[in-house]
Amino acid sequence: MREWLVPAEHSLPHDPAVDPQGNVWLTLMGSNQVARFNPETGEWKLFPAPTPNSGPHGLVADADGNIWFTENAVGKIGRVDARTGRVTEYPAPTAKDPHTPVFGPDGALWFTAQRSNLVVRMDMMTGAMREFRVPTPNALPYGIVAGPDGALWFCEFGTNKLARLDPKTGAITEHATPVAGARPRRLAAVGNAIYYTDFRGGRLGRLDLANMSFQDWPSPSGADASGNIWYEEFAANQLVRFNPQTQTLHRFAMPSPRSEVRHMARDGRRRIWMALSGANKVAVVE
Repeated sequence: MREWLVPAEHSLPHDPAVDPQGNVWLTLMGSNQVARFNPETGEWKLFPAPTPNSGPHGLVADADGNIWFTENAVGKIGRVDARTGRVTEYPAPTAKDPHTPVFGPDGALWFTAQRSNLVVRMDMMTGAMREFRVPTPNALPYGIVAGPDGALWFCEFGTNKLARLDPKTGAITEHATPVAGARPRRLAAVGNAIYYTDFRGGRLGRLDLANMSFQDWPSPSGADASGNIWYEEFAANQLVRFNPQTQTLHRFAMPSPRSEVRHMARDGRRRIWMALSGANKVAVVE
């Protein structure tokens, strides 16, 4: 594991993404910026968000290297142009707190909005948005991924449910996990299954899409080249690797105390990149 300090104090780095050139991008929620890091040269470049105190949160890189990020505090989506570095903002109709973005199977940008209780579709060519309300009140839609079944899957952090959104019809179907007190937060699509972390119960769960059955294991975010699941134990400050075939877990201590990993991303070399909000760093697992 290697770490680099972010060149902005108290920046609260969040959700990393890797662009086609291998640069690692982070949102800096505390300093109202988006950061680009070149792992080969160690060079950083910071891009301020136009709106003050906008709370940059999640981000994704498109095929052209443009960066799309959520502005959690002001209800906007931001875009960093890969060629010019110019930042453009797009206000959501009513979603006040955009959270996690993902590209859907329909080629659009989708994102969750926690307290607004919405999932939103954005046409990246026109900026037009359509909002879909989650059936359960106060569901707190959080992590979201494109599933192997052509749908969007997201966690309802305020409940014990995972939800499926059909991008063609906009229909949302909710699936309650077996543990009533579970609070699913992040998830990953691996094979024909959806894996999720139970933030409250400290468990890793799986929903098998073939038969819609749940299974979970004690402890708790993407899969590596061998099909392993990686996630971080937030309070214990440990990185965990789970092997779905053997159902075994291996833990690795994080180098920095109180790392507080918010999210992970893989690069073209299958390395795992992490934003360490508590340590003001970015880290990679070789």
